[in-house]
Amino acid sequence: MNDTSVTLEESWKTALAGEFASPYMQQLKIFLVEQKQLGRRIFPKGGEYFRALDLTPLAKVKVVILGQDPYHGVGQAHGLCFSVRPGVRIPPSLVNIYKEMETDLGISPARHGFLEHWAKQGVLLLNSVLTVEESQAASHQGKGWERFTDAVIRKVNDECEAVVFMLWGSYAQKKAAFVDARRHLVLKAPHPSPLSAHNGFFGSRHFSKANAFLQTHGRAPIDWQLPASP
Repeated sequence: MNDTSVTLEESWKTALAGEFASPYMQQLKIFLVEQKQLGRRIFPKGGEYFRALDLTPLAKVKVVILGQDPYHGVGQAHGLCFSVRPGVRIPPSLVNIYKEMETDLGISPARHGFLEHWAKQGVLLLNSVLTVEESQAASHQGKGWERFTDAVIRKVNDECEAVVFMLWGSYAQKKAAFVDARRHLVLKAPHPSPLSAHNGFFGSRHFSKANAFLQTHGRAPIDWQLPASP
């Protein structure tokens, strides 16, 4: 996964050149190649590992939403946290995200889970780990992705102004603990999973708070209403 082999949006490719050249990323590339040689199916497909970065250039980041791992079911993951491909059943956590949006903004829940409309407006939908083996949850944790996505978050923190970080659950909150809350808006809530959403995710009003902050800082708000058909 050296710099010359990566197809990536140019601003991110430049900002992360040092990461791609580093030994840990070389080791991660070797690991992924070996897994594929062993016949293991990796999600998302290779061209979508960095889809979140491709759709949301560094200078255009307005909101960061952090996930943990890609979905590990066939046809689900496509490189954006919480998002699934058109035609795929909406996962439970995203169902709860839609419920909170309806309460907060009066937006009727979409009938699909495809979130590229958000990403194209500046919502960086970043998983901490960018690959997973089919049906093996968390199978690629500890292989180097976490260090890479830490670098992504650090670039946003250091180089962007007035970004909203939506940190849902303790994992996301720990991962982005270094974000400068004097320059950015850090919103924290329990994870939208059915196991925890009733502990404070519902009623958190993160979507309206994000738009109010963006507008206060002269930035266009996010249109959270997803298209009827993706």
